[in-house]
Amino acid sequence: MATTTLLQRHAGEGETIAEAIRDCLDYGKDPEKTESGKYISAYECDPATVADEFLLAKASYAAMTGREQKKENNVLCYQIRQSFYPGEITPKEANRIGYELAMRWTKGRHAFIVTTHTDKQHIHCHIYYNSTTLDCSRKFRNFWGSSFALRRLSDRLCLENGLSIVENPKPRSKSKYRNYGEWQKDRKGPLSYQDRLRLAIDTALAERPADLDEFLNLMKQAEYEVKTVRGGGISFRLTGQGQERFTRLRASTLGDGYDLQDVLSAIEGKEKRPGRSERKISLAVDIQAKLAAGKGPGYERWAKVFNIKQMAAALAYIQDNGLTDYEQLAQKATEAADRFHAISEQIKQTEQAMKTNAGLKAATVQYAKTRPVFEQYKATKYSRKFLAEHEADLELYRAAQTEMRSLLGGAKLPKMDVLKEEGRKLTAKKKQLYGEYQKARRDMQEIVTIKANIDTLMGYTEPGRKQEKER
Repeated sequence: MATTTLLQRHAGEGETIAEAIRDCLDYGKDPEKTESGKYISAYECDPATVADEFLLAKASYAAMTGREQKKENNVLCYQIRQSFYPGEITPKEANRIGYELAMRWTKGRHAFIVTTHTDKQHIHCHIYYNSTTLDCSRKFRNFWGSSFALRRLSDRLCLENGLSIVENPKPRSKSKYRNYGEWQKDRKGPLSYQDRLRLAIDTALAERPADLDEFLNLMKQAEYEVKTVRGGGISFRLTGQGQERFTRLRASTLGDGYDLQDVLSAIEGKEKRPGRSERKISLAVDIQAKLAAGKGPGYERWAKVFNIKQMAAALAYIQDNGLTDYEQLAQKATEAADRFHAISEQIKQTEQAMKTNAGLKAATVQYAKTRPVFEQYKATKYSRKFLAEHEADLELYRAAQTEMRSLLGGAKLPKMDVLKEEGRKLTAKKKQLYGEYQKARRDMQEIVTIKANIDTLMGYTEPGRKQEKER
């Protein structure tokens, strides 16, 4: 079965960038491993000069952007190792699949070289791709869960080509959050205060708090004392458990994913925290339609397993949420959709109010600037000579007056201080609504997808068919 590994290549101690790049690429191109270079392919680079081309791209990137990184943080290139089950594939086919994997993974934006080694019992590929893009304007941005995403992509390619995969890879955790008993069972020693705090944070975030205040209230319910420290940071201390000092909420203390910004991002739904990928539920696949469109037996095998997993996830969801009655499920889906549309409408109304507020402030300023000119024009008894000399300012005055009347609709013009305060409140309201909007959208997408899969399971609809949007 095919397995994958994603590695980063840095320059070592006492090693130059050029030496580091050449060392790893020379290993991949080793003639004894690739049958004298027979199984080497490349994209947007020449295998003979690939190291120099990678270096040139990095020099161009530095010259174009002016950005430089510390040596220990500078990723020179990325390496993917893709291994196949012994006797299941030929070197030529392995190199082709490795090339396709690299192309899909980099989306054709990075130069890469694929070398297939045949010196071991299992045929395997080493894929090296430049961290700098082809246009030298940016670098590859690695992300949390990239190894998992790479494995999923490799598995899909293998299934499409009729190759075996690891059916049940051992996960780090069976679900997003582990309870105290599960965590403790895997440990040899007692939990530290930092371990307990990480678990409490995971548990609190699993409740999907709407904002930071709600998150802190959940931490207090978990018997944690909360203290705001200088600079806007937050510290916690477990009460009644012998903990003397507060523990700061930051990555340097608790590890990656436990910084204040990480927690805020998780609350707002902007990004997933490292090591804690959420269960993603997707619509079941219409296998017959895909086969009719030209998909092969490998895809059919993958799709059957995929559909089983989605149905299992849907059943687990309705059991966890006590929605075993279909009418309850349908009602929750309707409520989630209604809430999403209601928040969307509130955002539209708030944005319209902000637009009116901004228009009034601009018109008021313009009116105040040009009114003295109009007063002079009025004092001259509307002199044609004065009009000719100040026609532009008078036109601006009339336009500002017309705009204010249109926006106010007969109401009295508020003072500028009132308008500014109203603008600040509307901006804060919009920010709050967007946080609620993100959560409502996730909830709606999840429950609507669950309902669609349950409908498919019960024979109400065909898998993969798009549902009518609720208005």
